[in-house]
Amino acid sequence: MSSRPAAGGGRWVEVDPARVTRWVEGFADRHGPPTTTVLGYGLLLTAPDGATAELHTPPGARPAPDLEAFAGVAAAPRRLGLLLARKGAVAVGVADGTELVVSKVDTRYVQGRTAAGGWSQQRFARRRDNQAKAALGDAADLAVRLLLPAAGTLAALVCGGDRRAVDTVLADRRLAPIAALRAERLLDVPEPRHAVLVAAVSAARAVHILVR
Repeated sequence: MSSRPAAGGGRWVEVDPARVTRWVEGFADRHGPPTTTVLGYGLLLTAPDGATAELHTPPGARPAPDLEAFAGVAAAPRRLGLLLARKGAVAVGVADGTELVVSKVDTRYVQGRTAAGGWSQQRFARRRDNQAKAALGDAADLAVRLLLPAAGTLAALVCGGDRRAVDTVLADRRLAPIAALRAERLLDVPEPRHAVLVAAVSAARAVHILVR
């Protein structure tokens, strides 16, 4: 479980689906037995002391009418596509439940920034932009090879890394069936590597809870 401050107050807590019921029991112990309201994003728990917990349905899971059903669908195995992209690096995979069953990582050199000025700086900037475009083009090709064949079996596509890079990859017309499955969640990940892709499976399946 991890947590981070939330904009506007409170904290976001990320909980493994198998531990959601236990987490809610702890919330009830601290704040009193909560009432449950079904909302578009998932469930809202409101405790007698005014504390609230918003349980957001994880990517690919079905809406649930109560806590027991929510915990069940959140923990249920489902196939997720994964696309992690940053300038010069991409990781693509398919997770079946908690297991990464398809994966590929590709890196391509993109020149760093230069302190030179004038024409030299402009030339280096153009070269860097061209390298980045070529890298993202390769990333789209990789996504086509690995994700398109699985499109019909995926419950959702979860992306991570740099939003602009991800958007550029998914702008490829060939990936329209995959882009249509994209979840709102954007994983905060470092430069994509195989270990990062493996860790992204748990992050993609985690239940996000906003506690106030």
